[in-house]
Amino acid sequence: QVQLVESGGGLVQPGGSLRLSCAASGRIRSVNAMGWYRQAPGKQREMVAGISSGSSTNYTDSVKGRFTISRDNAKNTVYLQMNSLKPEDTAVYYCNADIVGWSYFEYNYWGQGTQVTVSS
Repeated sequence: QVQLVESGGGLVQPGGSLRLSCAASGRIRSVNAMGWYRQAPGKQREMVAGISSGSSTNYTDSVKGRFTISRDNAKNTVYLQMNSLKPEDTAVYYCNADIVGWSYFEYNYWGQGTQVTVSS
């Protein structure tokens, strides 16, 4: 059984920072692409940032220059450092990863989500 467990969400004032973490655990052979998505109330889920197994990164335009995605392959963990947060960043943030398990097949997994609220 493979699972993704997120942590680090919370309430922060505009201009503040938060760091999200997502750890993959279970019967894992390798973790390929990882990423963060978010879903605000009444909106569709959108990709925020992605990182390949070789650490190439991409970001949605609205977070470029403010958010940084990184990973620790030894820990099967992906991070999202969020700086200069804005009220429009308020959403549930979900971790996503392509993981090769004991069967040698790659499957896509989602975390349970963590709430980020930016408000004064």
